[in-house]
Amino acid sequence: MILDTLVIRDFKSILNLNISLGKVNIFIGANGSGKSNILEALGILSAAASGRVDDPTLNRKGVRPGIPRLYKSAFNERISPHIYFEAKSTNLKYSVTLNNPLEKPKPAWLFKTEELYNGSERLISRSPLNAKNDTQGYAALKIVESNPSEPISLFFDILRDYSIFCPTTLTLRGLVNDGQTREPVGISGGKLTEGLQNLISLAKSDENLSEAVEEVKELIDWANSFDIVPASTTLLSGSLPRPKNVIRFHDRYMRKGKNTLTAYDASEGALYILFTAILALSPNSPQCFAIDNFDQALNPRLVMKLTSTLCNWILNMKYDRQILMTAHNPAVLDGLPLKDDRIRLFSVDRNSHGATELRRIEITEELEAQAKEKQWPLSRLWIMGYLGGVPNV
Repeated sequence: MILDTLVIRDFKSILNLNISLGKVNIFIGANGSGKSNILEALGILSAAASGRVDDPTLNRKGVRPGIPRLYKSAFNERISPHIYFEAKSTNLKYSVTLNNPLEKPKPAWLFKTEELYNGSERLISRSPLNAKNDTQGYAALKIVESNPSEPISLFFDILRDYSIFCPTTLTLRGLVNDGQTREPVGISGGKLTEGLQNLISLAKSDENLSEAVEEVKELIDWANSFDIVPASTTLLSGSLPRPKNVIRFHDRYMRKGKNTLTAYDASEGALYILFTAILALSPNSPQCFAIDNFDQALNPRLVMKLTSTLCNWILNMKYDRQILMTAHNPAVLDGLPLKDDRIRLFSVDRNSHGATELRRIEITEELEAQAKEKQWPLSRLWIMGYLGGVPNV
């Protein structure tokens, strides 16, 4: 089961978007075009499905907390005072309309409408006429009564577990604490060592997972291998935090016995690769999650290979996964097997009025002919403005 439709209205730069999702979803576009707003919209809907939309809940989802006037669209034309979100999966649908007074904001957003459908059966319906100043989601209470194996419960599990991950180098190195720890890694990259240790352990009894771990090693081309070892003064400076265990890399170019280094000293690109692999491959990752700025800190050729490998993991590993990602590096596009309908690429732009617009990019005969004529890869077509999603500079 995956989320196949996301609807967003009157949220930040988004007036009205209806997005048909696949298993792997890449959003490209200029800085400030609204890519991250799409990820955050699903994060707010996830909070609503959990029963409460407030700053602590949004923080746990990886959504940037903000005052109500920063969440509400503020274009010149008349728009609704509420923000609206909806997600569908086959014949299941959950939607909410949320409001918070702009002048005197409440600690939590008010549910103005809320609907939950299983096919044609309406399980929850709350309208503005019968809504009180209620900050509790009814659907979250209703789902408690459902059998955990029923589709409606599985649908809500996907929604409630969703988070936006955006790792930072200092957190991946263990130099800064992650404010939101999760399984298998924190949303900023915390617990990287523990997540990798668990993945390596599982790979010992899972052939497919073992092959995937070998693919991770191939992506870190300067290292012969990596493993988890107890922290020691021979590997770490005495001025650094002293964790129980550290990730150890063996540099293939250095002399044996002097070729070991830890995550504190390894290239940040290697850490971002490990982070992405843990999220994609670990059985306890959220079924649906997002990575904001997926391509940061990675060489273009490396990000192209990682993109291709990630798509293969998401589509073919036994764990049912769905991922949404934002990217700025054109090389990401050349790693996407876009002829597979489960892989979807979206160009995000602001129209002449400033509202976020979205267009799915498909490999049509016209696009193929254009690329062949100019002898350009997809990344080049994007840079030159043929796909949209570029700034007017």
